[in-house]
Amino acid sequence: MQPEVRSDEPARPEESGALGVIRAALLDQSGLVRALASGRRRGLDAPSYLRVEVRYVDLKGQRHLQVTEFDERQAHTRNVAAAELEKAVDELLDLPYGSWHVETTSETLRLRYTKKGKELLHRQEDRREQETSHDRVKRRVLDPAAPFLIELGISDHQGRVKPSRQAKYKQIEEFCKLLAPALDEAVSAGRIATGRPLQVVDLGCGNAYLTLAAYHLLTAAGHDVRMTGIDHNPAARKRNTRVVEALGWQEHLRFLDATIEGAELDVRPDVVLALHACDTATDDALARAVGWEASLVLAAPCCHHDIQKQLKSVTPPAPYALMTRYGIVRERFADVLTDSLRAAVLRQVGYRVEVVQFVDSQHTPRNLLLRAARTGAKPTADLRAEYQAMVTEWHVTPRLAQLLLPPTDLPTQPSTDLPAQPPADAGSGAGVVS
Repeated sequence: MQPEVRSDEPARPEESGALGVIRAALLDQSGLVRALASGRRRGLDAPSYLRVEVRYVDLKGQRHLQVTEFDERQAHTRNVAAAELEKAVDELLDLPYGSWHVETTSETLRLRYTKKGKELLHRQEDRREQETSHDRVKRRVLDPAAPFLIELGISDHQGRVKPSRQAKYKQIEEFCKLLAPALDEAVSAGRIATGRPLQVVDLGCGNAYLTLAAYHLLTAAGHDVRMTGIDHNPAARKRNTRVVEALGWQEHLRFLDATIEGAELDVRPDVVLALHACDTATDDALARAVGWEASLVLAAPCCHHDIQKQLKSVTPPAPYALMTRYGIVRERFADVLTDSLRAAVLRQVGYRVEVVQFVDSQHTPRNLLLRAARTGAKPTADLRAEYQAMVTEWHVTPRLAQLLLPPTDLPTQPSTDLPAQPPADAGSGAGVVS
């Protein structure tokens, strides 16, 4: 039996403008396929949730709006009955999200807000089916049966992820989940031009799991992608090239045997990726992305030895000595301090930065992601002062600052005659998944 779809909705106020178009699409019970709100509107407080996804589902013969709100750890789902539909939609549209991506059975809508709060709407004709089953198959960004996953040995020949490769599959899938909407937002904002190939670079690509996943994802989304994987490992390059040739992707996907800092490209990249480049190699990758003026950067750092070593030989500011006394605590604090300072440096060179958890810690302990969008904004005096206060208090010099900031913005190195602080506990962090 087909579920009842209410057609006797209360009269809606006259809708006009971009937000009115989005509102009408969200209220279309037979046409909405999926909608996603994310980001933050400039000048407003961040929403309570990182993003929200809505779609229609059928429950006991009645259509409901399913609202799923995501924080850094989990999803919170509620189902809204038809009687409360308009109220729920209006409440969602009142939230200070910076962009809406709406898919209907006939078109794709992308709404974003400019720095001055102006609404910009992009419409594109599309055809897709509406799926309202409540017990639908879990949405996968990367189909486990995709040929590239089989070639890489992540999935078996029946299209099932191998038990021993579940963690790696989850890492690249969750990374891609953040890549897709970030790219959509950059294109909608005009930071990445359309009508030409999309240039993407994966720095420190290793065995090319992310390289191939990103190429597969973005190509399937309709982008004309030119992908380059860079790693200073001749054996890996040869292996990766064989995989690409087996997939027939060699025309648009290549690998270079080069260091991150020494790689030379013919065309400036639009998107730079880096998954678990070890220690300061992440800083090298971020610095290259900034030097190329890449519009979008996604980097998941790995180990953080550089700042850890610096903290061993400085006297911490009072009253924070306990945070560096014990080895394991010092290491974890150094991780947080390193990525916080990386974000601060990127903000000073014209990037808007988010630091998010991209995968659960059970899949890898290195599960933070720096997502940076180039805006060209000049750093404020407050931003510079905040950064200077932090590095001065802790007597550290981040590698990324050495690469990107002028010498006047670098802290003075502490005197070498400061007494080293021997740890009372020699514990160390867990092994690195790369």
